Amino acid sequence: MLVGFSLLCRPSLAAAHLVTSGMGPVYDGIGHLLLTPEDLVPVLALALYAGLRGAVTGRRAMFLLPLAWFVGGIAGSALNIVPAFPISAISFLVLGVLIAADLCMPATAVTALAIVLGLVHGFLNGAVMKDGTGTLGLVGIMTILFVLVTLASAFVVSLKRPWARVVVRVAGSWIAATGMLMFGWAMR
Repeated sequence: MLVGFSLLCRPSLAAAHLVTSGMGPVYDGIGHLLLTPEDLVPVLALALYAGLRGAVTGRRAMFLLPLAWFVGGIAGSALNIVPAFPISAISFLVLGVLIAADLCMPATAVTALAIVLGLVHGFLNGAVMKDGTGTLGLVGIMTILFVLVTLASAFVVSLKRPWARVVVRVAGSWIAATGMLMFGWAMR
């Protein structure tokens, strides 16, 4: 028992932000997105909203969000500027309100929203990942973005019963509430 306890108390290597899996930079990029709620939740929120707006909007988001994320990541790694403003909180808040209100925006507006989200969050990821996984990490993020947006938006498009759409809208209200808490915490 003493040996087991001493093994549990042994310190291990810790990384402050970027998760490294040891499997290569592409998998590190995938792990980075899946383990960073500030990026993952807005992506899923956008996918939910695109799914509420229909299949065409979901398909546009599915292709354009990863592409914009990559372009933003390249720009972020080149400029290496990280803003102090709580961008993640704003993403949570705006997307959560759009889902909760079930606001009927045209497909082009939702497409523009996907591009802006990809550029902004990609820029932030590129600035953070400059010294780590770099371009291959961004390729991993693009891959998992495509999969997540495809699955989440297709799931919402397939919902036919009115109560199921209400469940998605309730999830949006929780995302918006989380955004308000994040914003308040950042401004504190």
